[in-house]
Amino acid sequence: MSLNPSSNTFASSLLRQEILDLHAYHVPDSSNLIKLDAMENPYLLPDSLRGEIAKTVVSAEINRYPDPVAATLKGKIRATTGLPDDMGVMLGNGSDELIQILAMAVNKPGAVLMSAEPSFVMYKMISTFTGMRYVGVPLTSDFSLDLPAMLAAIEREQPALIFLAYPNNPTGNLFSADDVKQIIERANGLVVVDEAYYAFASDSFLSRLADYQNLLVMRTFSKLGMAGLRLCFLAGGDEWLSQLEKLRLPYNVGVLPQLVAEKLLDHHDVLLLQAKQIMDDRESLRRQMAELDGVDVYPSEANFLLFRVKNANAVFDGLKQHGILIKNLNKGHPMLKDCLRVTVGMPEENDKFIAALREIIIQSAH
Repeated sequence: MSLNPSSNTFASSLLRQEILDLHAYHVPDSSNLIKLDAMENPYLLPDSLRGEIAKTVVSAEINRYPDPVAATLKGKIRATTGLPDDMGVMLGNGSDELIQILAMAVNKPGAVLMSAEPSFVMYKMISTFTGMRYVGVPLTSDFSLDLPAMLAAIEREQPALIFLAYPNNPTGNLFSADDVKQIIERANGLVVVDEAYYAFASDSFLSRLADYQNLLVMRTFSKLGMAGLRLCFLAGGDEWLSQLEKLRLPYNVGVLPQLVAEKLLDHHDVLLLQAKQIMDDRESLRRQMAELDGVDVYPSEANFLLFRVKNANAVFDGLKQHGILIKNLNKGHPMLKDCLRVTVGMPEENDKFIAALREIIIQSAH
C-alpha cells in the first residue's frame, strides 16, 4: 500500500466524505466560569436525598451487568409520567442515542429526515451519520412553525422521519399544538415529538400518543436534574418499540444510572419543585433582560432564554471576561444572527449575569 497507515491521508481515504466535512460537537471548557451554557438544572439535591443515593450506590452490584430491560426503572417512568397502559417505553443513553436508533431504523435508500430550522443540531448531524438526506424547513421570523411550508415539504419530500422539538431548542418557544397535529396527520412517515424541556412547558403530546399511529414522544431527564446520568426514553406503540429495540445496544443504561434514576423518580416532586423555581426565575430574568436597551429577549417555555444583541460575539466575549459562560449562536444558523442563549441559573448566578450584561451593553453604547 502506497499510503502511510499512520498519516491523515490514509484515514481520509477510508472515511466517508460527509464525515470528513463535519465538525465535531464542541463542548467549551467551563473551568472557573459560571456555567450558563448547557441547559442544566443548577440546583443540587437536598442532603437527605443525596444520602439515600449514596447508600444505593454503595450497595450497587457494579460487578454485574445491568438489568438489560430496566424493568424497575421503566415502571417508575410509567408511574411518574402517567403514560397510557397500552404504550411502551424504550430507554436510551441520552436523546442522541434514541435519535440515532430512529434514523437507522427507517433509513431505506433515499429516505429523508426532516425538521424545522433552527432546532436541535443533532437531528441534522445524525442524519449525516446515518447517511439520510436531511431537509430543514425554516421557521417564521418569530420562530413559529411555518405550517404551509412544512406541509408543502412533507408533500414534496415524503420524509420517513420528522423531529419536532416541543419546546424548541435553541429558540425556547412552544409551537402551536394545532400546527403539530396537522403535521402528524399529513405525514406518511414517523413523527417524533421531542419533549426534552417538558418540565418547564405548558403542554405535552404524551397523552395524545393513542390518537396517532405514526407518533412517538421522546423525553430526557437531563434538564430536570439528571444530566450526568444520560437517561432518555421513547414512548409509543409496541408496533414501533418492539422493532426499535432490535437496534438498541445491550446494556446501554448502566447499573448506576438505573439505580440513581429510580431513586430520583421516587422523589420526582423534589425535581419538579426545582423546575418550578427555575420557571419563576426564568420570568424574572426575562423581565430584567427586556428592560435593557438593545436586548431583544424571546418568550421561552424551556429553562433558557434566547436573546438578540448588537455585536453578539463581543457581548459573548465580554461575559466570559466577567466569568460567565453562555452559548454563542451567532454563526449557528442564519436566523440566529446576533443571538445568544443563556441557561437560567440560581438567583445569584442570574444576578451576576444581568449585572455583567448591563455593564457590557452600557459600555458598548459609548
